[in-house]
Amino acid sequence: MILADKIIRLRKKNGWSQEELAEKMNVSRQAVSKWEAAQTTPDLEKILQLSNLFGVTTDYLLKDEIEYEEFTDSTDETPIRRISLAEANEYLEQRKDASVKIAIATFLCIICAIPLLLLIALSEMTSLPIADNTAIGIGVVAIFPIVAIAVIMFIRVGFKNSPYEFLEKEPFDTEYGVTGLARDRQKAYRSTYVKYNYIGACTCVLSPVPLIAGAFTENELLVMILLCVTMLIAGVGAMFFIVAGVRWASMQKLLREGEFSDKGKRKSKISETVGTVYWLAATAVYLCWSFLTDDWHITWVVWPVAGILFAGVELICNLVIDKQDEK
Repeated sequence: MILADKIIRLRKKNGWSQEELAEKMNVSRQAVSKWEAAQTTPDLEKILQLSNLFGVTTDYLLKDEIEYEEFTDSTDETPIRRISLAEANEYLEQRKDASVKIAIATFLCIICAIPLLLLIALSEMTSLPIADNTAIGIGVVAIFPIVAIAVIMFIRVGFKNSPYEFLEKEPFDTEYGVTGLARDRQKAYRSTYVKYNYIGACTCVLSPVPLIAGAFTENELLVMILLCVTMLIAGVGAMFFIVAGVRWASMQKLLREGEFSDKGKRKSKISETVGTVYWLAATAVYLCWSFLTDDWHITWVVWPVAGILFAGVELICNLVIDKQDEK
């Protein structure tokens, strides 16, 4: 008996329609129909969900030579986690609050060097009685409390999110109404999500404008101030991206869509590996160029160029993955 026949047999034995099984598995009815027509095969995560849902062993589902159901021993196997409507609502509210805190913490990390840059610029002005070493010392010390606040915020958000970490690491099921809640929230938030991404993109693109304007002046203090303005604008842009992204991701996790779908998880792992190799290579280029030429005032251009090119690398990576999936 092939897998498709077994799914049909177990579904009918439980008195479920294809729509009801699709709801319990959080997939479309067409997906269930394709499983039962042997057009597609459920992936490993879905096999585990089917095993827990029907109360049979995975061996029964996967091995053709087993004719009769082998039921699982409830004392030996851990049941699949189920998200209730109240838990889903609490999780979405928690991530909404977390999105703002993560955005603020990230903003603090981006701007933490501003006091140091300003003090270095001020120390070079002969009219001010502040030595270079003193300025650097005060500036470096000022970085620590700013970063400490950001780290504390990240840790607190992490602790609050720890009860929901299984959403990314383990297969889970949702009770009736959870999918509808997540879809309604997603639909209501979509326009805000798009707007925040537009604002974030425009802000980040425009952030270098003050720094470019500073290139036409020889006033070092003004240049440093404009660099700080660039960092502030980039930080604000990052905040819009993070607030939108964290909230949207929380809804996608419950719906198992996008990067949290089976295909999305695979794509995310590949992109993560490519990104790690890419930024290590960029760091190597920056250090080699800087040490060989000693032009540290020029070599910083590696980072904005690398950031722009990285978007293209990710796009190519995703296109390659999509083409492989189509085969």
